Amino acid sequence: MDFRTDADGVMLAGEEAGTGTPVVLLHGLTATRRYVVMGSKALERSGHRVVAYDARGHGRSDPAHDAEDYGYARLADDLEAVLDDRGIDAAVLAGASMGAHTLTYFALTRPERVAGLVILTPAYAPDRDPGLARWDALSEGLRTGGVEGFVAAYGTPPVPEAWIPTIERVLHQRLSAHEHPDAVADALRAVPRSRPFEDWSELAAIDAPTVVVASRDEADPEHPYATGERYAQAIPNATLVSEEPGASPLAWQGAQVSKIIAELAAAAAP
Repeated sequence: MDFRTDADGVMLAGEEAGTGTPVVLLHGLTATRRYVVMGSKALERSGHRVVAYDARGHGRSDPAHDAEDYGYARLADDLEAVLDDRGIDAAVLAGASMGAHTLTYFALTRPERVAGLVILTPAYAPDRDPGLARWDALSEGLRTGGVEGFVAAYGTPPVPEAWIPTIERVLHQRLSAHEHPDAVADALRAVPRSRPFEDWSELAAIDAPTVVVASRDEADPEHPYATGERYAQAIPNATLVSEEPGASPLAWQGAQVSKIIAELAAAAAP
């Protein structure tokens, strides 16, 4: 079932399927709602109520009214609006990259609404250079040259040659799925300038059951394994999982991610 949620005047497009334990999926920057479990229907088929939505400016959701209004405080407000709209008191939250940072901020500010967390391939670290020049170049490439402009600005990633065709195909698919590409360009500038937390020590306040999914550096260098490892170390009782070295990143495997989410949801159930 498709839905639209009013988040302070910005309409967010989403979908809901299944019954049971609520699970909310949050995608990454430049992605859409399908890019968390990659279209897998395993969760709703296994007794979960799955809610997924496009972040503001992405997919079929409206752009922000202000080009800078894509920070994590606002993205967390949007998540709360979706929970309220769907009548969900607390949910298992699973998010990739930007979505992972959003749910981390949400867990720190609204812990009572979090039943569990699956943090997929986090990239933000308070002690890591956010690489703003690169994000700005990607924004400008998309704004002036569309999908091809973005891909040109992205360049050839420093990964094993075998991964390059997959990465290029996914980039074209992801960037072609947005109704408001200029809004995505705005988000490409604004999101990397936002900070979901200021210091690793803050993550000690998270007491929800948590799994962190990290990718090996050689397959996904923009989401370093060491960063995922650091989240798992900083969040009490968090579990770190990853693929075997040289294998396709675990976060790219929707059925396996769905299994991880389902296992966490079962463990978090009262």
